[in-house]
Amino acid sequence: MDDFRAATLLADPDRPDLGPIESLGVIRRTMERASAFSAIPGWGTAIMGVTALAAAAAASQADDRAWWLAIWLAEAVLAMSIGAVAMARKARATRTRVLGPSGRRFFLGVAPAVLAGAVITLAFARTGMTEVLPGLWLLLYGSGLAAGGGRSTPAVPVAGACFMAVGTAALFAPWQWGDAFMAAGFGGLLILFGLVVAVRHGG
Repeated sequence: MDDFRAATLLADPDRPDLGPIESLGVIRRTMERASAFSAIPGWGTAIMGVTALAAAAAASQADDRAWWLAIWLAEAVLAMSIGAVAMARKARATRTRVLGPSGRRFFLGVAPAVLAGAVITLAFARTGMTEVLPGLWLLLYGSGLAAGGGRSTPAVPVAGACFMAVGTAALFAPWQWGDAFMAAGFGGLLILFGLVVAVRHGG
């Protein structure tokens, strides 16, 4: 009982009167807030990279920019679907709550960059300025990973920094190289870091 009371005081020193059930809840919430988000799917991320390589090959052969944009938007939907399914599977395997405290912090870090990317895509598609989209997509995706990955595995913010570097290079390179940069980022980097997460952090 003395050990249990010490744990209770550690969890909430201002509430020494908590009962056993309440104390366990406080301890659990404290541990969740301090834990890292471990449901990043390594194998799923690698598969997303493979589909991006296929999309880059198809987009590079597109006859017009509208068809090019449609290919990449379809790839975005496919990749998000793969990521969602893979994340749910890993969360079950690791007994992690996707929308627990650490998961919410991860998504709140990534969401602004994703929303900004969607708005910019719509605006630039209306004006026909699609040539700059590869660099912007890579840069925003990287900034989202860097912002949200602070409470995840160490590979995630590193991947974010790499995406930002590739995106910056794409913005200053000839626009015709856009698909090559997309293949390097959403293809190569996702495969590389997906394999790192899979091997080091359990799939």
